[in-house]
Amino acid sequence: MGGNKKLMLAGEWYLPDDEELAAESRRRADLCSAYNGTDGRGLPDAEGRERILDELLGSVGEGVRIRPPFNCDFGTYISIGARTFINFGAVFLDPAPITVGSDVQIGPNVQLLTPTHELDTERRRAGWERASPVTIGDNVWLGGGVIVCPGVTIGENTVVGAGSVVTKDLPAGVLAVGNPARVIRELE
Repeated sequence: MGGNKKLMLAGEWYLPDDEELAAESRRRADLCSAYNGTDGRGLPDAEGRERILDELLGSVGEGVRIRPPFNCDFGTYISIGARTFINFGAVFLDPAPITVGSDVQIGPNVQLLTPTHELDTERRRAGWERASPVTIGDNVWLGGGVIVCPGVTIGENTVVGAGSVVTKDLPAGVLAVGNPARVIRELE
């Protein structure tokens, strides 16, 4: 394993313009293209999509449904629990682990983002980045267009309203909305 990949996986600053990481990204691009592609009659059959997801993602629970298009950085660092539904246009950037629990509902155009870039202009221009894990608990509902920022954990049974930007951890069993997302009430 190369130095940049080791740094990336450790959550340290790394340069993503690296041959080893580029090879993993090419693998992901091919698999996403196959998953998102059509065969003239529509999408690949359900078994074909399942096989692609099994190869693309780190782990996929039983009964997971992801509506294409679906895009990610690597796929390898994504874990999705059983019976989770992910709607059209999801973007999961995974240089750090993304863990999605079971029975999660993810609306269209949701983004789960683990990478962040340097604030220092010279280092940012040079391409330095690092990533922090994103964790979504069981039975969470993320409304359409939600953005979850690096390092955020959302507790089980929480609902995040459409268009919200989640910049900090959310506890279990709450309704949160806005930019930045704020808890507006507890859920029963």
